[in-house]
Amino acid sequence: MSVASPVSSLNGRLVSIKALFLNCTLKPSPQTSNTQALIDKVAGLLGELGVASETVRVVDHHVRFGVSSDEGAGDEWPAILRRIKAADILVIAMPIWFGVRSSVAQLVLERLDGTYAESDPGTGQYPLYGKVAGVIVTGNEDGAHDCCANTLFNLSHLGCLVPPNVDCYWVGDAGPGPSYIEAGGDAHLYTNRTARYMAHNLLWGVQAIRANPIGTDLSALDAEARAVSR
Repeated sequence: MSVASPVSSLNGRLVSIKALFLNCTLKPSPQTSNTQALIDKVAGLLGELGVASETVRVVDHHVRFGVSSDEGAGDEWPAILRRIKAADILVIAMPIWFGVRSSVAQLVLERLDGTYAESDPGTGQYPLYGKVAGVIVTGNEDGAHDCCANTLFNLSHLGCLVPPNVDCYWVGDAGPGPSYIEAGGDAHLYTNRTARYMAHNLLWGVQAIRANPIGTDLSALDAEARAVSR
């Protein structure tokens, strides 16, 4: 999905900013996804700020298990990865299952591990350097903090900038029960507050990193480390 006015102001200039949401629901289209409903809320808020958004429902694609960027014939991850690389903002969105992130979200992070092998030939920086990351979680049991903490750490380690308050979640009571849509999560104060924090801080992150690109030379630091290591 896309939203209007995909431009924002950066030092008085209009610049295009793109957000990519990876919906890691277990439900293939056209099944209703509670996670998608919360994605739509955050994407709408980003649209009001001039950010264009797109969503990929990962389970609709044949993404193979593995830790490389291309697992061979029939693997549709490379096409998704190209969209990740073209985005300024990457949001991993997921339901909670058994208290942890969905298996699809785990698969996505495992496949992103392959980007370590695609470092810049000059600086050694990974492809996700310069991206700004966030996380969305839905579920009807506890585990949102665990999902957010692990996923944001993973994305940071892959090179993403993680501004403050870029997680948004809704959870219902422990155990079986109504999920985000049925339970009226759209009117939940805490979730509506954090959705707004998230949208504004994701945009701030893009503006900050465009004004001050990360200049760390990982290749030079690796050489220094090797010189003093056995």
